[in-house]
Amino acid sequence: MADLARKDADKLDEDEARAELARLADLLAKANTAYHAEDAPFISDAEYDAAKQRNARIEARFPGLKREDSPSEQVGAAPSEAFAKVRHRVKMLSLGNAFDDDDVREFDGRVRSFLGLGPDAPMTYTAEPKIDGLSLNLRYENGLLVEAATRGDGAEGENVTANARTIDDIPQRIDGAPDVLEVRGEVYMSHADFAALNERQTERGGKTFANPRNAAAGSLRQLDSRITAERPLRFFAYAWGEVSEPLADTQMSAIGRLAALGFSTNPLTATVDGPDAMIAHYEMIAEQRATLGYDIDGVVYKVNDLALQERLGFRSTTPRWATAHKFPAELAWTWLDAIDIQVGRTGALSPVARLTPVTVGGVVVSNATLHNEDYIAGRDSNGQEIRGGKDIRVGDWVQVYRAGDVIPKIADVDLDKRPGDAVPYAFPETCPDCGSEAIREPGDAVRRCTGGLICPAQAVEKLKHFVSRAAFDIEGLGAKQVEAFYHDESLPVKEPADIFTLQARDAETIAKLKNRDGWGEKSAANLFAAIDERRRIELNRVIFALGIRHVGENAANLIARHYGDWATFEAAMTEATPGDGAAWDELLNIDGVGAVMATSLVTTFHQERERASIDRLVAELDIQPVEAPSTEGSPVAGKIVVFTGTLEKMTRAEAKATAERLGAKVSGSVSAKTDLVVAGPGAGSKAKKAEELGVEMIDEDGWLALIGEA
Repeated sequence: MADLARKDADKLDEDEARAELARLADLLAKANTAYHAEDAPFISDAEYDAAKQRNARIEARFPGLKREDSPSEQVGAAPSEAFAKVRHRVKMLSLGNAFDDDDVREFDGRVRSFLGLGPDAPMTYTAEPKIDGLSLNLRYENGLLVEAATRGDGAEGENVTANARTIDDIPQRIDGAPDVLEVRGEVYMSHADFAALNERQTERGGKTFANPRNAAAGSLRQLDSRITAERPLRFFAYAWGEVSEPLADTQMSAIGRLAALGFSTNPLTATVDGPDAMIAHYEMIAEQRATLGYDIDGVVYKVNDLALQERLGFRSTTPRWATAHKFPAELAWTWLDAIDIQVGRTGALSPVARLTPVTVGGVVVSNATLHNEDYIAGRDSNGQEIRGGKDIRVGDWVQVYRAGDVIPKIADVDLDKRPGDAVPYAFPETCPDCGSEAIREPGDAVRRCTGGLICPAQAVEKLKHFVSRAAFDIEGLGAKQVEAFYHDESLPVKEPADIFTLQARDAETIAKLKNRDGWGEKSAANLFAAIDERRRIELNRVIFALGIRHVGENAANLIARHYGDWATFEAAMTEATPGDGAAWDELLNIDGVGAVMATSLVTTFHQERERASIDRLVAELDIQPVEAPSTEGSPVAGKIVVFTGTLEKMTRAEAKATAERLGAKVSGSVSAKTDLVVAGPGAGSKAKKAEELGVEMIDEDGWLALIGEA
């Protein structure tokens, strides 16, 4: 399977695509958990983003194989429990990435393809330095700064208003702005100010920072705003969130408007026409990088025309109209001291390299991802060389790289420095945590523990997933607390339902939580209150929190929106049989749900122990229907729509995005439940089936007239 990691995504056959999606899903899930939940990242941001892009390309070619369990559907990190939470009115999304010139041209091609424009059609972009700092949203009402919040997980951030008021670059009052204006930008620290801060910290015996970004983030997130006021923070404005009236017609004009209102904007921001000019501007900024006096890690390109941005819209976590062209990763050499195996919630055995600490790009790193056994091995069981296999051995002198501020991967091995007693690494065939057999299914790049619920590692990881930010997000109950409760003899938490019986069990035991190390009467009461607050929770969060393999956050949202409430969803999963029946067909008809994901869902609800655990959890909850987007006046809200044939006035992707924005459910196949089929030239079996079932069918002009875009 190592060959698949190198094979062009456009050349994979269906079986190869399935295996590659499995590899990418495991890699991204583990990376997301390590970075956001454990503060122990093991994969570079360059590799993480490249894997997300590759995953998306494969899913676009094989939509029926779409797994939707990738952590790439998530944005940022959970808000800290130390700050009040702020719900962003307009989500703060991350950016897709480009790593070389070909990626930039591919981005331009995707924009043109989505808009139905030819390669010679004029297309202007803005290009701006990508500041390596902390994203911040500033809300102004009637010209006054009323709220400042970090990005957090993209939907919810931390309220740092008092701290933001101490930053000189952030105006307290602005004149001539819309009544409501949310200004977005990056808080950063200059190289000179960073060096001076660390010098002062050393003199005081305080904490020093690894790099300017960490210093900026730590300074902005101080609980005492007086400390923030002492820190030399700066702010560049480059975007906006909610506005009561448009700032301008173009991205560049809007940035100019922000500058006129008193915000600092980056002087290297420029408009460029087409990919060649984008790349030239990137190279110009790269040449100046060392002399700027602050850290940047790439260049961001955005479609300049805001009307085109609106048409392009968003994927689940990234805008289609922007991308970040990253600078090359930095490299260093060090010794590989050991290889450890970590077991994830799906049973995946993930190898991690333990390195002699080395400084790479100003950050000391000691761990690196090794992905899977094929990545480590040089030859397979038959002695054949594995393409892409590194033949990595304990004791090797290895080259590592990082990009951004995350821990790296191993890029190369210096065989000339290999110790004479180094032996090929023997990947374990049993789980290091429970001793169960670890098997590797045909077509899967990952070896998995078969222990299931009896495996402590899997059980703990499932619980960590359950309380993660996109799931139940229980304040005061993070990964460390989950692990402690799992091993607690007096108040054990072995499955999700145990969380909601914790207070009742605490009342019955002598060993009260409030009397334990690290707890007190107030913190215990706060935890119980936070748990009770989460008994009332949305359906999509519950589905995601169950940790069902292949069901990620985006898939959980789609499924919840389709079924509406828990009773309907549960009944459908109970009735469904893989490969047969109306309930199964209905599940597969959800656009974005493939056979692999559907099988995993249905199987979970048919396994006796898993179902009993789910039933015990549901008995403790008040599950709310998922909140549907506002579609007031939409003629297709709630309808199931199928697009077939060739669309001539908009691309298929644009049509689908528009339908979903208007509250429709887009399906990939026609059934008796389909409300409307939009058929273009070349419509085949789907149009025929619509006729047989008596489903309403219109052409593209009819669709545009229906939604008011004719």
